[in-house]
Amino acid sequence: MRFSAVAATALAVSPAIVAAAKGTMGFALGTKQPSGDCKTQTDYEDDFDAIKSRSGATIVRGYSASDCESAKNIMPAAKSKGFKVVLGIWPDVEESFQKDLKAITDVASTYADSIYAVTVGSETLYRGNFTGPELKEKISTVKGKLPKGIKVGTADSWNKFADGTGDAIIGTADIIMVNAFAFWQGASRENATHVYLDDMYQAVTHIEKVAGGPDKKPEIWNGETGWPTVEGTDYDKAKGGLSNAEHFYQHGFCSLLDWGFNAFYFEVFDEPWKPASIGDNGKAADETAWGAMTADRKTKFSLKC
Repeated sequence: MRFSAVAATALAVSPAIVAAAKGTMGFALGTKQPSGDCKTQTDYEDDFDAIKSRSGATIVRGYSASDCESAKNIMPAAKSKGFKVVLGIWPDVEESFQKDLKAITDVASTYADSIYAVTVGSETLYRGNFTGPELKEKISTVKGKLPKGIKVGTADSWNKFADGTGDAIIGTADIIMVNAFAFWQGASRENATHVYLDDMYQAVTHIEKVAGGPDKKPEIWNGETGWPTVEGTDYDKAKGGLSNAEHFYQHGFCSLLDWGFNAFYFEVFDEPWKPASIGDNGKAADETAWGAMTADRKTKFSLKC
Protein backbone atom coordinates (compact mmCIF):
# COMPACT_ATOMS: atom_id res chain seq x y z
CA MET A 1 0.00 0.00 0.00
CA ARG A 2 0.96 3.62 -0.49
CA PHE A 3 -0.19 6.68 1.35
CA SER A 4 0.29 10.37 0.72
CA ALA A 5 1.24 13.19 3.04
CA VAL A 6 -2.39 14.26 2.93
CA ALA A 7 -3.47 10.77 3.93
CA ALA A 8 -0.93 10.72 6.74
CA THR A 9 -2.30 13.98 8.05
CA ALA A 10 -5.84 12.65 7.80
CA LEU A 11 -4.86 9.56 9.71
CA ALA A 12 -3.35 11.67 12.46
CA VAL A 13 -6.76 13.25 12.90
CA SER A 14 -8.89 10.16 12.31
CA PRO A 15 -7.14 6.82 12.89
CA ALA A 16 -10.30 4.94 11.99
CA ILE A 17 -9.79 5.62 8.27
CA VAL A 18 -9.14 2.36 6.47
CA ALA A 19 -7.87 2.21 2.90
CA ALA A 20 -6.93 -1.45 2.64
CA ALA A 21 -6.93 -4.73 4.49
CA LYS A 22 -5.48 -4.23 7.94
CA GLY A 23 -1.75 -4.81 8.23
CA THR A 24 -0.11 -7.54 10.29
CA MET A 25 0.73 -6.76 13.91
CA GLY A 26 3.94 -8.09 15.46
CA PHE A 27 6.09 -7.50 18.52
CA ALA A 28 9.78 -7.33 19.33
CA LEU A 29 10.60 -10.09 21.81
CA GLY A 30 13.64 -10.31 24.07
CA THR A 31 15.75 -13.37 24.84
CA LYS A 32 15.91 -13.04 28.64
CA GLN A 33 13.64 -13.68 31.58
CA PRO A 34 12.94 -10.78 33.98
CA SER A 35 15.84 -12.04 36.13
CA GLY A 36 18.25 -11.77 33.23
CA ASP A 37 18.51 -15.53 32.81
CA CYS A 38 18.14 -16.89 29.31
CA LYS A 39 14.71 -17.98 28.14
CA THR A 40 13.98 -21.64 27.53
CA GLN A 41 11.67 -23.17 24.94
CA THR A 42 8.96 -23.30 27.60
CA ASP A 43 9.40 -19.59 28.34
CA TYR A 44 8.91 -18.77 24.67
CA GLU A 45 5.83 -20.98 24.52
CA ASP A 46 4.36 -19.08 27.47
CA ASP A 47 5.28 -15.79 25.76
CA PHE A 48 3.48 -16.85 22.60
CA ASP A 49 0.36 -17.87 24.51
CA ALA A 50 0.23 -14.45 26.18
CA ILE A 51 0.88 -12.53 22.95
CA LYS A 52 -1.75 -14.36 20.94
CA SER A 53 -4.45 -14.28 23.61
CA ARG A 54 -4.01 -10.59 24.40
CA SER A 55 -3.31 -9.10 20.98
CA GLY A 56 -4.07 -11.72 18.35
CA ALA A 57 -0.55 -11.36 16.93
CA THR A 58 1.33 -14.45 15.76
CA ILE A 59 4.67 -13.01 14.66
CA VAL A 60 7.68 -11.72 16.63
CA ARG A 61 11.13 -10.44 15.80
CA GLY A 62 14.49 -10.77 17.51
CA TYR A 63 17.91 -9.21 17.07
CA SER A 64 20.61 -11.82 17.65
CA ALA A 65 19.93 -15.47 16.89
CA SER A 66 22.86 -16.70 18.97
CA ASP A 67 22.12 -14.60 22.07
CA CYS A 68 20.97 -17.01 24.79
CA GLU A 69 20.79 -19.67 22.05
CA SER A 70 17.55 -17.98 21.10
CA ALA A 71 17.15 -19.51 17.64
CA LYS A 72 17.58 -22.98 19.09
CA ASN A 73 14.91 -22.36 21.73
CA ILE A 74 12.44 -20.06 20.02
CA MET A 75 11.97 -21.96 16.77
CA PRO A 76 10.51 -25.20 18.21
CA ALA A 77 8.28 -23.06 20.44
CA ALA A 78 7.13 -21.05 17.43
CA LYS A 79 6.34 -24.17 15.45
CA SER A 80 4.33 -25.69 18.29
CA LYS A 81 2.34 -22.47 18.83
CA GLY A 82 1.81 -21.49 15.20
CA PHE A 83 4.04 -18.41 15.28
CA LYS A 84 6.40 -16.91 12.72
CA VAL A 85 9.74 -15.47 13.76
CA VAL A 86 12.04 -12.87 12.22
CA LEU A 87 15.51 -13.95 13.30
CA GLY A 88 18.29 -11.40 13.63
CA ILE A 89 21.97 -11.22 12.82
CA TRP A 90 24.17 -8.64 14.56
CA PRO A 91 26.81 -7.94 11.89
CA ASP A 92 28.66 -5.06 13.54
CA VAL A 93 31.61 -7.29 14.46
CA GLU A 94 32.66 -10.39 12.56
CA GLU A 95 32.40 -12.66 15.60
CA SER A 96 28.73 -11.88 16.23
CA PHE A 97 27.97 -12.02 12.51
CA GLN A 98 29.36 -15.53 12.23
CA LYS A 99 27.78 -16.75 15.49
CA ASP A 100 24.33 -15.48 14.53
CA LEU A 101 24.61 -16.81 11.01
CA LYS A 102 25.56 -20.26 12.29
CA ALA A 103 22.70 -20.20 14.82
CA ILE A 104 20.28 -19.55 11.96
CA THR A 105 21.73 -22.04 9.50
CA ASP A 106 21.56 -24.69 12.23
CA VAL A 107 17.76 -24.33 12.39
CA ALA A 108 16.90 -23.03 8.93
CA SER A 109 16.13 -26.32 7.22
CA THR A 110 14.12 -27.80 10.08
CA TYR A 111 12.06 -24.67 10.77
CA ALA A 112 12.00 -22.94 7.38
CA ASP A 113 8.19 -22.71 7.48
CA SER A 114 8.30 -20.85 10.80
CA ILE A 115 11.10 -18.42 9.89
CA TYR A 116 9.38 -15.40 8.39
CA ALA A 117 12.61 -13.58 7.54
CA VAL A 118 16.15 -12.81 8.65
CA THR A 119 17.37 -9.28 9.34
CA VAL A 120 21.05 -8.49 8.91
CA GLY A 121 21.68 -5.59 11.24
CA SER A 122 19.54 -3.35 13.41
CA GLU A 123 20.17 0.36 12.76
CA THR A 124 23.71 -0.35 11.66
CA LEU A 125 23.45 2.38 9.00
CA TYR A 126 22.15 4.82 11.61
CA ARG A 127 25.16 4.12 13.84
CA GLY A 128 27.52 4.41 10.88
CA ASN A 129 28.95 0.92 11.32
CA PHE A 130 28.42 0.08 7.65
CA THR A 131 27.92 1.95 4.42
CA GLY A 132 25.04 0.93 2.18
CA PRO A 133 27.31 -1.11 -0.15
CA GLU A 134 28.96 -2.84 2.82
CA LEU A 135 25.59 -3.83 4.27
CA LYS A 136 24.46 -5.02 0.85
CA GLU A 137 27.45 -7.39 0.79
CA LYS A 138 26.53 -8.77 4.22
CA ILE A 139 22.93 -9.35 3.13
CA SER A 140 24.14 -11.13 -0.02
CA THR A 141 26.41 -13.37 2.06
CA VAL A 142 23.51 -14.41 4.30
CA LYS A 143 21.17 -15.02 1.36
CA GLY A 144 23.74 -17.39 -0.08
CA LYS A 145 23.84 -19.46 3.11
CA LEU A 146 20.10 -19.95 3.67
CA PRO A 147 17.51 -22.13 1.95
CA LYS A 148 15.68 -20.42 -0.90
CA GLY A 149 12.40 -18.93 0.19
CA ILE A 150 13.66 -17.37 3.43
CA LYS A 151 13.54 -13.60 3.03
CA VAL A 152 16.66 -11.67 4.01
CA GLY A 153 16.93 -7.93 4.61
CA THR A 154 17.70 -5.40 7.32
CA ALA A 155 16.15 -3.00 9.82
CA ASP A 156 17.19 0.63 10.13
CA SER A 157 16.01 4.08 11.07
CA TRP A 158 13.48 5.74 8.75
CA ASN A 159 15.78 8.66 7.97
CA LYS A 160 18.53 6.39 6.64
CA PHE A 161 16.09 5.19 3.98
CA ALA A 162 14.55 8.62 3.36
CA ASP A 163 17.96 10.27 2.83
CA GLY A 164 19.34 7.61 0.50
CA THR A 165 21.91 6.06 2.86
CA GLY A 166 20.28 2.67 2.37
CA ASP A 167 19.80 2.90 -1.40
CA ALA A 168 22.46 0.30 -2.16
CA ILE A 169 20.54 -2.52 -0.48
CA ILE A 170 17.37 -1.92 -2.51
CA GLY A 171 17.28 -4.65 -5.11
CA THR A 172 19.21 -7.05 -2.87
CA ALA A 173 17.11 -7.00 0.31
CA ASP A 174 13.91 -9.03 0.13
CA ILE A 175 12.50 -7.21 3.13
CA ILE A 176 13.19 -3.83 4.71
CA MET A 177 12.14 -2.88 8.22
CA VAL A 178 11.80 0.84 8.77
CA ASN A 179 12.15 1.92 12.40
CA ALA A 180 10.21 5.05 13.33
CA PHE A 181 9.99 6.42 16.88
CA ALA A 182 8.06 9.65 17.28
CA PHE A 183 9.19 9.55 20.92
CA TRP A 184 12.87 9.86 20.01
CA GLN A 185 12.02 12.81 17.80
CA GLY A 186 10.62 14.60 20.80
CA ALA A 187 7.05 14.59 19.54
CA SER A 188 4.29 15.59 21.91
CA ARG A 189 1.37 13.30 22.65
CA GLU A 190 -0.80 15.34 20.27
CA ASN A 191 1.72 15.36 17.42
CA ALA A 192 3.24 11.88 17.76
CA THR A 193 0.90 10.11 15.33
CA HIS A 194 1.52 12.68 12.61
CA VAL A 195 5.31 12.49 13.07
CA TYR A 196 5.25 8.68 13.03
CA LEU A 197 3.13 8.39 9.89
CA ASP A 198 5.09 11.09 8.09
CA ASP A 199 8.39 9.37 8.89
CA MET A 200 7.05 6.15 7.41
CA TYR A 201 5.73 8.02 4.38
CA GLN A 202 9.12 9.58 3.67
CA ALA A 203 10.96 6.28 3.94
CA VAL A 204 8.47 4.20 1.96
CA THR A 205 8.10 6.66 -0.91
CA HIS A 206 11.89 6.96 -1.27
CA ILE A 207 12.32 3.17 -1.31
CA GLU A 208 9.57 2.89 -3.94
CA LYS A 209 11.25 5.55 -6.08
CA VAL A 210 14.66 3.86 -5.97
CA ALA A 211 13.11 0.44 -6.63
CA GLY A 212 11.36 1.72 -9.74
CA GLY A 213 7.81 1.81 -8.47
CA PRO A 214 5.49 0.36 -5.82
CA ASP A 215 5.26 -2.96 -7.65
CA LYS A 216 9.05 -3.37 -7.63
CA LYS A 217 9.84 -2.44 -4.05
CA PRO A 218 10.91 -5.02 -1.44
CA GLU A 219 8.50 -6.02 1.28
CA ILE A 220 8.36 -3.16 3.79
CA TRP A 221 7.46 -3.28 7.49
CA ASN A 222 7.62 -0.78 10.27
CA GLY A 223 10.38 -2.58 12.14
CA GLU A 224 10.06 -0.78 15.46
CA THR A 225 7.97 1.86 17.12
CA GLY A 226 6.95 2.34 20.71
CA TRP A 227 6.62 4.56 23.76
CA PRO A 228 7.97 4.12 27.31
CA THR A 229 5.31 3.62 29.97
CA VAL A 230 7.36 4.94 32.88
CA GLU A 231 7.07 8.59 33.85
CA GLY A 232 10.33 10.52 33.96
CA THR A 233 11.68 9.10 30.72
CA ASP A 234 11.24 12.19 28.54
CA TYR A 235 12.74 13.45 25.31
CA ASP A 236 11.98 17.07 24.52
CA LYS A 237 8.17 17.26 24.21
CA ALA A 238 7.80 13.46 24.32
CA LYS A 239 6.82 12.40 27.82
CA GLY A 240 6.96 8.85 29.07
CA GLY A 241 4.01 7.43 30.95
CA LEU A 242 1.26 4.86 30.71
CA SER A 243 -1.42 7.22 29.39
CA ASN A 244 0.82 8.60 26.64
CA ALA A 245 2.00 5.11 25.66
CA GLU A 246 -1.58 3.88 25.38
CA HIS A 247 -2.54 6.93 23.34
CA PHE A 248 0.33 6.38 20.89
CA TYR A 249 -0.41 2.67 20.61
CA GLN A 250 -4.06 3.20 19.78
CA HIS A 251 -3.75 6.36 17.65
CA GLY A 252 -0.32 5.82 16.07
CA PHE A 253 0.58 2.14 15.89
CA CYS A 254 -2.99 0.99 15.25
CA SER A 255 -3.45 3.71 12.61
CA LEU A 256 -0.55 2.39 10.57
CA LEU A 257 -2.02 -1.11 10.74
CA ASP A 258 -5.43 0.24 9.76
CA TRP A 259 -3.80 1.82 6.74
CA GLY A 260 -2.62 -1.59 5.58
CA PHE A 261 1.01 -1.58 6.71
CA ASN A 262 2.67 -4.35 8.69
CA ALA A 263 4.33 -3.21 11.91
CA PHE A 264 6.26 -4.42 14.94
CA TYR A 265 5.77 -2.75 18.32
CA PHE A 266 8.81 -2.36 20.53
CA GLU A 267 8.43 -4.21 22.67
CA VAL A 268 6.05 -6.84 23.97
CA PHE A 269 7.30 -7.27 27.58
CA ASP A 270 9.15 -5.04 30.01
CA GLU A 271 12.77 -6.07 30.56
CA PRO A 272 13.69 -5.17 34.17
CA TRP A 273 17.12 -6.79 33.84
CA LYS A 274 18.36 -3.98 31.56
CA PRO A 275 20.83 -1.55 33.19
CA ALA A 276 20.11 2.13 33.79
CA SER A 277 21.03 4.38 30.89
CA ILE A 278 21.25 8.02 29.89
CA GLY A 279 19.72 9.42 26.71
CA ASP A 280 21.28 11.81 24.19
CA ASN A 281 19.72 14.69 26.10
CA GLY A 282 21.58 13.77 29.28
CA LYS A 283 18.43 12.64 31.08
CA ALA A 284 17.53 9.20 32.37
CA ALA A 285 16.41 6.92 29.53
CA ASP A 286 14.80 3.96 31.26
CA GLU A 287 14.94 1.03 28.84
CA THR A 288 13.21 -1.40 31.19
CA ALA A 289 9.61 -0.25 30.65
CA TRP A 290 8.90 -0.08 26.93
CA GLY A 291 6.74 -3.19 27.03
CA ALA A 292 3.12 -3.29 26.02
CA MET A 293 2.91 -5.87 28.78
CA THR A 294 4.63 -6.20 32.13
CA ALA A 295 7.50 -8.61 32.65
CA ASP A 296 5.01 -11.12 34.09
CA ARG A 297 2.90 -10.92 30.90
CA LYS A 298 0.06 -8.70 32.13
CA THR A 299 -1.31 -6.14 29.69
CA LYS A 300 -0.89 -2.47 30.55
CA PHE A 301 -3.70 -1.46 28.17
CA SER A 302 -5.74 -3.06 25.42
CA LEU A 303 -3.53 -4.42 22.64
CA LYS A 304 -6.37 -4.92 20.18
CA CYS A 305 -6.45 -2.62 17.17
